[in-house]
Amino acid sequence: MSSDQFLRTSRLIGESNVEALHKKRVLIVGLGAVGSMCLESLARSGVGFFKIVDFDVIGVTNINRQIIATWDTLEKDKVEVAKQRILSINPKCKVETVKDFFSEENADSLIDDSFDLVIDAIDSLNPKCALLAYCYNHNIKIISSMGAALKREPTLVQSADLFDTFGCALAKLVRKRLRNRGVGRGIKVVFSSEQTRFEHKDPQNEENKDANEQILDKGRTRGVLGSLVTLTGIFALNLAHLALKELLDNDEFEGIAAVNPKERYLK
Repeated sequence: MSSDQFLRTSRLIGESNVEALHKKRVLIVGLGAVGSMCLESLARSGVGFFKIVDFDVIGVTNINRQIIATWDTLEKDKVEVAKQRILSINPKCKVETVKDFFSEENADSLIDDSFDLVIDAIDSLNPKCALLAYCYNHNIKIISSMGAALKREPTLVQSADLFDTFGCALAKLVRKRLRNRGVGRGIKVVFSSEQTRFEHKDPQNEENKDANEQILDKGRTRGVLGSLVTLTGIFALNLAHLALKELLDNDEFEGIAAVNPKERYLK
């Protein structure tokens, strides 16, 4: 891969880390606002292989927040648009696409132990829990994004072990379901502790019948939740940075930020 393309990255984290990223294999499930921007961030960082999974096509209501969504990409498969975008960023990157839902039924065909990291950016509860449980039970490293919709305050976005999260309704539901499956600590997630205001609206009564937003979740339509690109982008970049930390996992990447601030200034 072009050394000049990744010069700024290598100057910060070292050439050895950039070379290591070129050899990493990452699976990303879900290419919505968080998943697609996380994917692009990792491609720009030098990750050399991606397998991307999403069943959906791009709709007009995606344009407000999804980096792959433009008027030119409407009605196109998200996985194919994302692949072309990644190859335009790094032509030497390898990208495998799967247009499908993730489910317990197809988990074995989508995931194997060759992946250095799995990234969960699914926005539906059942498949999200299925993916997290599968990776946990098969000792496959996975990180996850909790709910970015309905959030307004960027300073409350943070990362933690799933079982240390607070204030996030989605994380609470996921924890409960995973605990019932025998899943314990060890899954790092990005979440927001912001308390949200949500007014339920029946999907059948939505004025906008954009099929992209009224997707079927195992036979049930889901309502449209408000979201801002500023918040979904912050979730995505936090998730991508967490991914880099998990992929590299060394002191050279962590740098001075890994030192306790008080200890640093008391020296």
